[in-house]
Amino acid sequence: MSGKKEEPSFNVFDHMLVPKHEILSEKEAEELLRKYKIKPYHLPKIKDTDPAVKALNAKPGDIIKITRKSPTAGEAVYYRFVVREK
Repeated sequence: MSGKKEEPSFNVFDHMLVPKHEILSEKEAEELLRKYKIKPYHLPKIKDTDPAVKALNAKPGDIIKITRKSPTAGEAVYYRFVVREK
């Protein structure tokens, strides 16, 4: 086995258990942080090696909006701050 990492041969977003992920624009990120009076590092983290993050071509410092289906709320929105894996 070589040390080379292979890219997945499928789209991770086609899997039924993977919720919708999207990168917030700079303006959307600023509005989110202002609304909650927080800094990006206060958000839960997601590593830049996460398959969904890689598929989006997100970079460390980006904020990802994750929209999940919820049996009680209908839809639940979560935010994650992309960090570099050490």
